[in-house]
Parts: sequence; structure tokens; C-alpha cells
Amino acid sequence: MIDESALSFGPRMAVRRDGKSLGRRAELERFLLDVERKALRIASFALGQRDDALDAVQEAMFKLSRFYGHKPASEWSPLFYRILHNQIQDLHRARHRRPAIAVFRPSRDASEDETDILDNLPAAERNQPEVAFERARDLERLTQIIASLPRRQRETFVLRLLEGWDVRTTARILGCSEGSIKTHLSRALHTLRQEMDGSS
Repeated sequence: MIDESALSFGPRMAVRRDGKSLGRRAELERFLLDVERKALRIASFALGQRDDALDAVQEAMFKLSRFYGHKPASEWSPLFYRILHNQIQDLHRARHRRPAIAVFRPSRDASEDETDILDNLPAAERNQPEVAFERARDLERLTQIIASLPRRQRETFVLRLLEGWDVRTTARILGCSEGSIKTHLSRALHTLRQEMDGSS
């Protein structure tokens, strides 16, 4: 879970200390708590490193709170993910400016959902070591394939299929046309099917 200090933005916001302002601050903090896990998963897939992903998410939370906290709550979600996308882009650019070798391998705590799949199996099946091994292997392979996709395809796949955003919102978050989103997703799915079929 992201450090609670990442959510301590209230004093930076130009609001009066009345009941309405305090209620809005509480609503914003609830929103940030609700999106932090999804945001961290998106950033982890995009960046491949937990520290960078945490930095991107916390900075996106800060910017939303400071600059857009006054906006209607219905606008926070697309604004937040657009800000997060920009943070991820900035980190990618920073990496290109400094030579580095990075291998994408999310840590156990960076992807909390790794255990969710196994935990949701029926008890009898979950306790069979060969079933658990095969599912863990498939998940690891899928994670590697997603990480190897071109950046735009990977971002589109994560936002559309893992996070469930519609085409219009995904296009708004990534700053491109809806047609581009459909093309990127189609190519990503084609690659995933080929790679998964080839590894079976």
C-alpha cells in the first residue's frame, strides 16, 4: 500500500476550513485510496520497477490534489489517469537520457494480484501443486509478454482489458485517437495469442 503521506495534500489546497471543504477533502482522499492499487499496477506494467511506479503514482496523486481537487468528482478519474500517463512518459524519457539495463520482473509485493488467482480457486484444486505451478508459470509468461509489447500497445492493453476503461476514455488518457486505441489493442492481442500459443 502506498505510504499514507502520499495522501496528505489537504494543506496545500487553497480551501477554507469549513464543513464543505473538509467533506471535499475526505471525498478526494477516498478517491485516491480507491485508485491507488489500479494505478500502481498500471505504472508497474509500464515501468517495470516498483520504485519508479510508486514515484509516478504518488506524483500523480499530488498533482491531482493540488491542481484539480476543486474540479467535480466525476472528472477526477480521467484527469488522474491522464496525469499518471504523463508521469510515466516523463520517467521513460528520463531513462532514455541515462543509459541503463533493466529487466522487467515485478516483485511479489508489486503485483498483489499474483496470489489472487490462486486464492480464488476451489480449495481442492488450489492445493494441487501441479495446478498451482502451471497457473503461476502461465501468469509469469503472460506478464513477460505484456512487458515486451511496444509501449503504446502495452499501455492500451492494460487500460482497456486489465483496468476496463472504454475506448474513448483510454484515448483521452493516452492522448491519441480512438482509432489508434483500437489498432494498438488489436496488435497487442495478436501478439499475445501468438506468443501464448507458441509457449504452450
